[in-house]
Amino acid sequence: MGYIADLRKVVGHRPLIMPCACLIIGDGAGNVLLQKRADDGKWANHGGAIELWETVEEAIYREIGEELGIRPVEPRLLRAYSGPEFRHVYPNGDEVMVVDIVHWCHGYTGELRLQPEEVSEVSWFSLDSLPKNVLEHNKVALEEYGRMLRGR
Repeated sequence: MGYIADLRKVVGHRPLIMPCACLIIGDGAGNVLLQKRADDGKWANHGGAIELWETVEEAIYREIGEELGIRPVEPRLLRAYSGPEFRHVYPNGDEVMVVDIVHWCHGYTGELRLQPEEVSEVSWFSLDSLPKNVLEHNKVALEEYGRMLRGR
């Protein structure tokens, strides 16, 4: 998080608007691959902050490569999300309002290699039985992805 880390040196823990590239990796049959975050132990979609001068698509490929060691196949835009419900406070006290630009895909190349500083584990879950400790703001996109799969 180079750009955000640089801003934090100036603003401390004060709230920042943080544009993020996010990816839902699904199998097309109602199952999604989630990651357990190393910082707070919550389950989440994949992705992270967009760096200065980076496109959303570049950020998706970079973040997924760094965190999981894989390359998504044909990510497609689901939707951009923002608002008060996208407030996130990190364990160190840093506060952000995430602007989550969420994509989805149904495949990836490579073998999973987790970045232990960011991801403690990954697992497949049915959209009908997600773990209880999914990041709240990720639930919104997961629900919309499920509706898209069902054609609604």
